[in-house]
Amino acid sequence: MREPKVLAIILAGGRGERLSPLTQERGKPAVPFGGRYRIIDFVLSNFINSEIYSVYVLVQYKSQSLIDHLTGGWRLGGLLRRQFITVVPPQMRGGEIWYRGTADAVYQNLNLIEDFTPDLVAVFGADHIYRMDINQMIDFHLLKGAEATVAALPVPIESARSFGIVEVDEDERIVGFQEKPPRPKPMPSDPNRAYSSMGNYIFNSQALVEIVSDDALRTTEHDFGRSVIGEVLERYKVYAYNFLNNEVPGVRAYEERGYWRDVGNLSSYWSAHMDLLGAAPAFDLNNWRWPIMSEGLVGLPAKVVSGHVEDSLIGVGSVIDNAHVQRSIIGHSVRVDEGTEIQESIIMDHTTIGKGARLRRAIIDRFNVIEPSESVGFDRDQDERRRYHVDPAGIVVRARGITRWV
Repeated sequence: MREPKVLAIILAGGRGERLSPLTQERGKPAVPFGGRYRIIDFVLSNFINSEIYSVYVLVQYKSQSLIDHLTGGWRLGGLLRRQFITVVPPQMRGGEIWYRGTADAVYQNLNLIEDFTPDLVAVFGADHIYRMDINQMIDFHLLKGAEATVAALPVPIESARSFGIVEVDEDERIVGFQEKPPRPKPMPSDPNRAYSSMGNYIFNSQALVEIVSDDALRTTEHDFGRSVIGEVLERYKVYAYNFLNNEVPGVRAYEERGYWRDVGNLSSYWSAHMDLLGAAPAFDLNNWRWPIMSEGLVGLPAKVVSGHVEDSLIGVGSVIDNAHVQRSIIGHSVRVDEGTEIQESIIMDHTTIGKGARLRRAIIDRFNVIEPSESVGFDRDQDERRRYHVDPAGIVVRARGITRWV
């Protein structure tokens, strides 16, 4: 049997307003994560590890940071026509309008599908942290004879009202879809859990063209999750793929099965970083069989002159000089001076932490300077007077500083 010709379309145009101030100057997919990555690196790595090399990335809001990252760190060979990662800003081929939703973003770029002539189109979001072998979802799609397949993660029924919930029959065919329902329908196989949509889809090419073309003629939100999927269930065979059945090489027994996080707000973003830490992290970045790839960083190995570093990740070229660092993520080219105390914090690259500074549950964006003896995360009123952003959970965020190269 011939392997299907697959085209990937990654939707990377999100504003990420709930991640502000980290998204003041960049879109959500370009926000740094884990000391050396950007959020979009996770979905791109999943496609490349799955040996799917034909990828269009649709960008929109504040896209320059993302474009720079992709053109600098995600170049494929360029010699083979089916191996590319191409950035596609809004072309406005149908008029001077921005993307009005995920389905409209695909509709406005139907020429890409028509020119590539794929059998299947994988439409994935760009702002989640997870590992996934996409070929296993494709195999499920083909086995079921589906025209569309939605990746779905079982979640406890008591928390399901916070998600888009898909209702399925005994064969996993979707028969209903509700956005944040007050009474979620449980899975047929488990009354204590419901299927939440992950926002990742596999479509037969012709079905996708028909679905988004029909949607463009109607007054809807033009979004796969909020409007489109629920309205095509009677006309198309749409199935739910159970993400817990996905087996990724190299994942260790201690990791959380089916790890997937929507880092859509500051609390979830901070918590996902904490999931990287510990002797048995819920999500272990150290997996050489399914690596998360990113731009190559040039610099010396991290250096600890003296001090105490416990349960932390330290980036390339960073220097810790007689400081105390506990359960934190330190990006690359960070300078931590003597007498500093850092607890449960995320320090992004090219930042300097001055002598005697204290940070707790803080997120410090790139190119910042924390002044000597400054205290962050200990006094909410003081943090707010300094114009730091303090979220409801008490996480303190300092926006991106002025670019400087030293």
